Amino acid sequence: MSDNTIIGASFEAAPLRSMLTVPAELAPAEDEIEQRLFKIRAADTAGRRSSANILINRRYAWRGYSTKPLPEEQSLDRITLVASDHAATIGTMSIGFDGASGLLVEQLFGAEVDALRRAGCRICEFTQLAMDNVPGSKRVLASLFHVAYIYAYRVKGFDSLLIEVNPRHVKYYERILGFKVLGPERMNPRVNAPAVLLSLDFRHTEKQIGRFGGNPQLSSTERSLYPYAFSIAEEAGIVGRLKSAGDAPRASS
Repeated sequence: MSDNTIIGASFEAAPLRSMLTVPAELAPAEDEIEQRLFKIRAADTAGRRSSANILINRRYAWRGYSTKPLPEEQSLDRITLVASDHAATIGTMSIGFDGASGLLVEQLFGAEVDALRRAGCRICEFTQLAMDNVPGSKRVLASLFHVAYIYAYRVKGFDSLLIEVNPRHVKYYERILGFKVLGPERMNPRVNAPAVLLSLDFRHTEKQIGRFGGNPQLSSTERSLYPYAFSIAEEAGIVGRLKSAGDAPRASS
């Protein structure tokens, strides 16, 4: 699509609606389309990266954290996604892939990262997560996470995810996504706050999406974010779109 939308989803409890091109005869009738949608895109323009930086700075400052701006341009080993409601950026997350430049998390947790490498894991990290306070924020967070997971696991073949979180948020991430503690509390100078290293095996994510994805009505009994994730069919569409685009959001021009 001309605006490089990866997926569009409803804020409401209706099933998520893919923005992928479909034949006209299969498109839903106008009165069946949920009008209030947010979109997930790559932050592959200066404007999107600026908007992501503004959101990151505002949300981190509110918690008393310091932060560094995103690089001026998208790179192959660090991709930023943004969720937008019309012109407003309401969520952002970056994906970092293990390679020649290493990972940000090994500044604090080098031994843990090296142990995963020795075990044959292909490691990535999710960083600079920021979410605005909007209705339907769980759906926005689940959609951002799912697109990042699709790109890292289904498209690029990375199988292990690492994140650094404040100690008081550990239980939250264990509950909503199935993370496990991998490294002890240490002071993170990048944000001037304590951090714990959490890990997630993407095979667990794959199973949970298979069980709950695309079924937001299950959120009344399932306490994780997975009911707010895309369905398997929608996931397959996103995989196809990313692969047809050359396995990566385009670099900024």
